[in-house]
Amino acid sequence: MAEPAAGARLADPDVEARLGRLDELLEGLESAPGPTTRFATEAVALLTEVYGEALARVMDHADERVAERLAEDELLGHLLVLHDIHPEPAERRAARAVERLRPAVQERGGDVEWAGVEGQVARVRLTTGGGGCGSGCGGGGDEVTDAVRAAVLAAAPELTAVEPLTETAPAFVPLTTLTHRGAP
Repeated sequence: MAEPAAGARLADPDVEARLGRLDELLEGLESAPGPTTRFATEAVALLTEVYGEALARVMDHADERVAERLAEDELLGHLLVLHDIHPEPAERRAARAVERLRPAVQERGGDVEWAGVEGQVARVRLTTGGGGCGSGCGGGGDEVTDAVRAAVLAAAPELTAVEPLTETAPAFVPLTTLTHRGAP
């Protein structure tokens, strides 16, 4: 990977590439035997903790407007969540993620609405194309559910799951079945 020029910032794809490589290196490191592995993983953990403390101190000095702007940056927002110093509650971040997805879901003939958090589980009302019949009707229901789940957990990884709420219409029972008595 090419190094950025002094003072230059990494483009988002470059950051993503470095994060992917970091994951690979850490996975390889964790599977390597021996004391060097322990030393290296402890060094990474301590470095992460110190950088988290430095970021927390930056947030302590930031006014509300600056803190919001820092949190809106995707990379900084993830770091703020990682270090449990994000200024915005998980529920609000998750609700905003759902609202950002809503137009795309509506384009596909469905809808998604934020329903809140219960414990550590996000709840969304989700209907998919095909008359609002829930996720089992075809029309990309699983894809929409997966996209909503990914967006919510990316915005609020401290939540453990995303559960779609489906409202099923009562089953149609013909009146003749209720009034007809079987032969003795």
